[in-house]
Amino acid sequence: MKLVFLGDSLTWGGYGGDFVAEVARLLPQHTIVNAGRGGSTVINLLRRLDEVLAGQPDGVFVMVGGNDAISYSQPATRPYYAQVQDIPDGVVTPEDFARSYREVLARLHLAHVLVWVGLPPLEYSAALAAVMRDYNTLAAEEARTLNVPVLDLFTELMPAHLDERPPLDMAAINLIGRRVAASWSDYDTERQRGSFSYSFDGTHFTPETAARVARRIITFLDLP
Repeated sequence: MKLVFLGDSLTWGGYGGDFVAEVARLLPQHTIVNAGRGGSTVINLLRRLDEVLAGQPDGVFVMVGGNDAISYSQPATRPYYAQVQDIPDGVVTPEDFARSYREVLARLHLAHVLVWVGLPPLEYSAALAAVMRDYNTLAAEEARTLNVPVLDLFTELMPAHLDERPPLDMAAINLIGRRVAASWSDYDTERQRGSFSYSFDGTHFTPETAARVARRIITFLDLP
């Protein structure tokens, strides 16, 4: 089977752990395509869906929502989403998110592609995690309307307690860009410094978590 993983930086894996590469390693009998891009919202996924479908995949695993939730709840990040991701006003509202997610799933169904949905975790702060939970609820509702199986990684990975931290801003986003450009990879030191559990910055997987997520996804997909 040809399987496409469609999402944002969690799927891309270029900043932190790469769970798609691990899935590919564990499933050599299948063709695995990484269609994740850093900074993507569900609107960006919808825009490049024709490109994904042109590759004639047998199945698509969709996981998105972190950037959508950040754009909505962290106003200081909106210049990035407006200028780099071309999102109107730099914000994906819950209504925008649900509508665009519905269209992504509907178009995949119309193309007769197998579809799965992953609900991403986010542990940066209690306040941001609460917004992520709301966006995941919207994604799950759209998936279940079309009988799309849902893997709730948010619930499975989230620690029992989250600290409150300063809101995210453009400095945090620019730091990611500088680190990617410098091939920075001191993930464990950063995780410990921030007292995070499965991520090193509250949003991105450590390599160990990515390997764990890959194994969980493989079990969830239950492929022949």
